[in-house]
Amino acid sequence: MRLRFVLAILSTLIEEIAIVVIVLWGLPTLGVQIPLGGVIGIVSGLAVYAVFSYRLGSRALMQKPIIGLPDMVGSRGEVVKPLAPQGVIRISSELWEAKSASRKIDMGKEVVVVGQDGLKLTVRKSDHGSARGN
Repeated sequence: MRLRFVLAILSTLIEEIAIVVIVLWGLPTLGVQIPLGGVIGIVSGLAVYAVFSYRLGSRALMQKPIIGLPDMVGSRGEVVKPLAPQGVIRISSELWEAKSASRKIDMGKEVVVVGQDGLKLTVRKSDHGSARGN
C-alpha cells in the first residue's frame, strides 16, 4: 500500500515536470506562449485530478468482490429462467448459467449452489422455496 502511494506521487511529479518543460520550453519554440499563471493553473488542475483519481482507484482496489467463483458453493440465488435442467439464476446482482442437480426448477424459486463446472453452476432447490419470501 505504501509503495503504491510513493509510486503514485513520483509518477505524478514526473508528469507535472514534463508538462512544465513542454509548456515553458517546447511550446515557445513553436510560437505558442502560455503565461506563468496559465501554467500554474494547468499544473494545479492536473495535480487535483491525480489525487482524485488515486483515491478512487485505491478505493476500488481495496474492495472485496461481492461474489467470486471460489465463494459460489453454498450461495443462494433466484431462478430467472427456468432450470429444465439448464437455465439462468441471479446471485446478488449477477446472472449465472446454471443446471439443476435433479429436476426442473421454476422461475422465482430459491436455489442453493452445490457445485460448479467452469462458469456453469450446479444448483438444487432451496428448502425455503421462493426467493422473494426472504
